[in-house]
Amino acid sequence: MQNTSAARDAAMTTFLFLLVCLAFLAVGIWAARRESVDSQGAGDLINARRRLPTWMACLTLAATWIGGGYINGTAEATYDSTRGLVWCQAPWCYALSLIVGGLVFAKPMRERGYRTMLDLFEQRHGTRIAAALFVPAVIGDLFWTSAILAALGGTLGELFQIDVRLAICLSMGIVVAYTVWGGLWSVACSDILQLACIVFGLAITVAPALRVAGGWTQMSSDYVAKFGDQARLLPQLNAWWGSDPWAWQWLDSALLLILGGVPWQVYFQRILACRTSRTAMSMSVIAGFICLIVAVPPAVLGAVGATLDWSALAATPPAEPAAILPHLLRYALPASLSLLGLLAILAAVMSSMDSSILSSASLFAWNVYRPLARVPDADPSIQRILRGAIVAMGCLAILLALEVESVYQLWYLSADLVYVILFPQLVTSLFLHSVTPRGAVAGAVVAVLMRATLFAAATEQGARMLATVDWPVPLRYAPWLTLAMLCSLSTIVVVSRMRSRA
Repeated sequence: MQNTSAARDAAMTTFLFLLVCLAFLAVGIWAARRESVDSQGAGDLINARRRLPTWMACLTLAATWIGGGYINGTAEATYDSTRGLVWCQAPWCYALSLIVGGLVFAKPMRERGYRTMLDLFEQRHGTRIAAALFVPAVIGDLFWTSAILAALGGTLGELFQIDVRLAICLSMGIVVAYTVWGGLWSVACSDILQLACIVFGLAITVAPALRVAGGWTQMSSDYVAKFGDQARLLPQLNAWWGSDPWAWQWLDSALLLILGGVPWQVYFQRILACRTSRTAMSMSVIAGFICLIVAVPPAVLGAVGATLDWSALAATPPAEPAAILPHLLRYALPASLSLLGLLAILAAVMSSMDSSILSSASLFAWNVYRPLARVPDADPSIQRILRGAIVAMGCLAILLALEVESVYQLWYLSADLVYVILFPQLVTSLFLHSVTPRGAVAGAVVAVLMRATLFAAATEQGARMLATVDWPVPLRYAPWLTLAMLCSLSTIVVVSRMRSRA
């Protein structure tokens, strides 16, 4: 009887998975046909003719940020006994990132009429430096896509008995198909449907999950009792000094998410597709508040998982904290609600994947192929290269998604690279007129060397070597990523001024 029920659940999950994928494909193709995408050039595919309405731009930007990693990571942080609510930084940090981006960066970038983020560096420092900065940008996109794709495959495979390779290949194939067909228009329209699925699928599971945990009051009191100071949103004052000042690492992580969340093509693609700079600013700020609101359900579900009596459900806690959200949906809720929650996870993953592969392909076609091949902006070959790059990025993401462990390590490294390398370049190139190409190169070299040193220190062999020295407490808990970013920024400014005086 149990095997029959499991087989029925697997069949229902497979059917829902296929149905949702086909729905996203249909919406993407409809959007492409509605906007007559076949008659557009590559620039219009990248920026949707700069005609995105404010409401659509808000929703597509929010949907892109509210990806599979955002939802699963929020639930994981509130569930993990070593982290707790205080380390659930993504919701408010990403919201602040979008607000900062809208208030500080959106207006000057949109007013200059760029096609991509790298156009700024191409204008200030030349095509070669812009092409070099393409590398950390595309690495971040590629491994971000691969990591969330692997998470989707693992969820469907382990909990719902769907073949992992089928799930990964089919979902990416659908995303590639409608992205190739319609560019940003297809991505934006499918994002709206995906965001609706995310909100509905998560919101409808919160109340039943709370009932299983004994209600909000019981769950919240149990959570505070279990996590203590970690159940706060911000660290206590004593966490900033003493023998264990871990709050400085907390600050480093928060700044990484807030400031490192700005210099991404996937963000500026929406900014540059807005009709006016005022629209771009307001869109980014509104999207930040949407991200904050949508993070509430997964945060609550993670807290429910942390306080739940799993033995009463004839189940065990998940083997890894990262699996808490699908695990909770599978074992603590009825099958129908479990499937709706799965719908939310699937929609979140696909809303991030399409934006990511389009952003990387746009950078390659517009900032690598176009200037190096010396073809005019309206050349039809750029459109062909753009669509080919979308397919190539999708295939690479599939291959990397099958290497789950290495993908997650490289994903975190690439996120650091964007913060340490690209953020100083963006700030100085956009706001400092005295910055020179030589200063930009020097800053990038310093950033790469410092990040490579930090990466080596974080390896097992490096950790053993560092353990032989009794390092002072301030050095052990210093916000090293932020210091590396500031060193890179300072190097750009100092070298540029030395060059201008010479």
